[in-house]
Amino acid sequence: MVRFMTLSLLLFPIYLLPGSGWSAPATVETQKQSSEQVQLQQARSAAQAKAWGLTDDEWAKFERLQSGPRQYWSPQLDPLTTLGVEADSDQERQRYAELQVRLEAKRAERELAYQKAYTAAWTRLFPGLVPVQGMSDAVTLSSNPRYAVFVEDPCSTCEASLRRWLSTSARLDVYLVGSQGDDARIQQWARKVGITPVQVNSGQVTLNHDRGRWFALGASRPLPARFQQVEGKWQRLD
Repeated sequence: MVRFMTLSLLLFPIYLLPGSGWSAPATVETQKQSSEQVQLQQARSAAQAKAWGLTDDEWAKFERLQSGPRQYWSPQLDPLTTLGVEADSDQERQRYAELQVRLEAKRAERELAYQKAYTAAWTRLFPGLVPVQGMSDAVTLSSNPRYAVFVEDPCSTCEASLRRWLSTSARLDVYLVGSQGDDARIQQWARKVGITPVQVNSGQVTLNHDRGRWFALGASRPLPARFQQVEGKWQRLD
């Protein structure tokens, strides 16, 4: 009996003692998975930084900014605008502005090239129908003309100008530059400047994503920019 009890005491501690060697394989596997996840995230961040023309350190700064108050002030703001707004010097601010101009110019070039291909395809496939032309149909010369207005956010001058133009009952097609196709962002901006559902539903105001149109017109800062189509040509008014 004594021998049996001794053997039992020797066997059971293998399963009861905490921190035994049996847990080591699971720990090693967890550490491996964690290391792979870190490497994958680093690779993704590096790819995103490259796509925006930024260094790894600049992308890390953007992520830090997006985890702070900026995410509440300007949700879904693009990296270049975020870094430009939060720049620590005029030199930094200029760098991000130039990066954004070049990137948006390339985007506009691609979108215009596709628009040309689309128009050619429509003409070939449906020669008897007129396609929707977008902005070129939106503004025509009449006794009560419409204006194409290009704005950005944040931009206090844009907000003040919109309020002034709306007070005259002007008909406006508003294009938010850098909206990234985010409808919620345009709607939030519209509420901020006082555009009402009545004005939108009546057709007095339309809210649109810029999608490179501003660059297609050869426009330049500062914004806002107000255009009118006269005899088939776009003219900047102010």
